[in-house]
Amino acid sequence: MNDFAIDIEKRVKGIFEECEFSYFRDQFTITIGKSDLLQLAELLKAEFDFEQLVDVTAVDYLGKRDKRYNVVYFLYSLSNKFKLRINVSIEEDETLPSLTKLWEGADWYERETYDMFGIIFENHPDLRRFYMPEDFKDPKTGEPLYPLRKDFPLMGIEDSLPLPKFPEKAEIEKHKT
Repeated sequence: MNDFAIDIEKRVKGIFEECEFSYFRDQFTITIGKSDLLQLAELLKAEFDFEQLVDVTAVDYLGKRDKRYNVVYFLYSLSNKFKLRINVSIEEDETLPSLTKLWEGADWYERETYDMFGIIFENHPDLRRFYMPEDFKDPKTGEPLYPLRKDFPLMGIEDSLPLPKFPEKAEIEKHKT
């Protein structure tokens, strides 16, 4: 771990009691609770020059962890040439604060994460679908669908969008009998 990462760890530990740090393959990671996310992001941008939010995404751990989602923020400090990752674990019904007031680019990344996982970002200026149509819902229940959730069917929802041709299906069915 380099000196810059050590400085970040010391400063963050002094402010946030509940946080964890890891350093693996040149990736420095801070795991923090959702209530401290906005304050941590402000600190990292102001004091450590993380000028760039590179990406926001999520991982769905359906049934594997206490909290279903791990939302991941990737930051980069151009002046220090340093990458940092922030992890925040949340439940399915929890929301996160939007980071668009700190990094305008968060607008697109948060929309993408919302569209694919259904994670709501509070105070987002325009939280709506990014890839999927606004009316992408289960035809039977009317519930919104999020394609990167672990409980989303592999071949999609029948009658929701046109499915790709699957010529192998006839061969599979032939061999079942």
